[in-house]
Amino acid sequence: MPTESDKIELSEHELREIAGYAADCARRTLSIFEQSLPADTRPRDAIDAAQVFAEGGRRTGALRQSAWAAYKAAQEAASAAAADAARAASHAAAAAYLHPKASAHQVKHILGAAAHAARAEELASGEDQSVASAGTLEWARLHAPAAVTAVLGRLPAAPPGGGRVGEFIRDLDAALRA
Repeated sequence: MPTESDKIELSEHELREIAGYAADCARRTLSIFEQSLPADTRPRDAIDAAQVFAEGGRRTGALRQSAWAAYKAAQEAASAAAADAARAASHAAAAAYLHPKASAHQVKHILGAAAHAARAEELASGEDQSVASAGTLEWARLHAPAAVTAVLGRLPAAPPGGGRVGEFIRDLDAALRA
C-alpha cells in the first residue's frame, strides 16, 4: 500500500472517467436541489462542466469556479438535502482536479459526489437509511468505471471521520476495492 508521501500515476483518461462518473452520481440528485431553488443553476452548471471535461473538454479556471459556485450554493440551500445535492455537484466538478498523490484524502475527491448524492437522497426520504444504500450508493458501486477502481487501488483506504457522508465514502470505497 502506498504511503501518504508517494506519488501515483494518474492519466488524463482516468481523470476524465472519474469526472464523468462523479457527474453521473451528482446528476441523480440534482432535482432535490432544483426543487428547493429552481432559479439557481450553479449545481447544474458544475455537473455540466464536469461532463464537458469528461467528454474531452479542457480543465479550465471556469471548471474550477463552477465547483466553488456549487459549493456556495450548498451553503445557501434551504434544506440539508438540497445542500448535499449541491455538494455532490461541487465534488463532480472538483473531481477533474484530483491530485496524483497517495493520500487517503484523494478518495474523498473520487467518491465525494456519490456520497453526497446518497446523503441528499437519505435526507429527502426523511432519513430512511435504506434509501441511500439501495439508491445512489448501489448505483455508484455498479456503475463505477474501471478508472475509478484502478485509481482507488493506488490510494490508501478512505480516511475516518466525515459523519454520515464519510461513512458512505468508506462503504463505497470498501465495496469498490472488494
